[in-house]
Amino acid sequence: MSRTTTTPAGRRKLRAERRAGADYTGGVYGSMLASSVVIGAGSLGQFPRIELVLLLLLTGVVFWIAHVHAQLFGARLAQQAPDRRLVLHVCRDEWPIVKAAVPPAVAVAVSPLLGLDVRGALWLALCVAVVGQIGWSVAAARRAGASPRLMAVTASVNLFLGLLIIAFKIVLKH
Repeated sequence: MSRTTTTPAGRRKLRAERRAGADYTGGVYGSMLASSVVIGAGSLGQFPRIELVLLLLLTGVVFWIAHVHAQLFGARLAQQAPDRRLVLHVCRDEWPIVKAAVPPAVAVAVSPLLGLDVRGALWLALCVAVVGQIGWSVAAARRAGASPRLMAVTASVNLFLGLLIIAFKIVLKH
């Protein structure tokens, strides 16, 4: 480790560089994944809220692992053999997939405090996931230097996709 990364200022600079290079598309994907999990969670067992929280988080982790694997053993393997630094870099880059599952899981966990039954908790989680999807897409566009118009376009597209997922839920009557 270099001397610049062992000082507080060096660590702050390194974190700022990582944030500047962050790719939030995994967050958009993870939010869509969370919405899909809620849609598919039609029949839950004796502890539906706990099961849904675990389902959301564990599905996010499994898809994160799948994305890390695909990145490491797909295109990157042809370019270089994975070492510890590369593995950690890819894990960090793909982490938004897991992060995107947390807000809907928290929504389910706090739903009893809001007086919601299980069905209400499902709807709350779905809405939180869609809002997260829009937020991640705008953050990604902003990070890429997109104009306000382009940020509005990506927000609109992701709102449309989220509403499409909600329409599936209504049609499937979960």
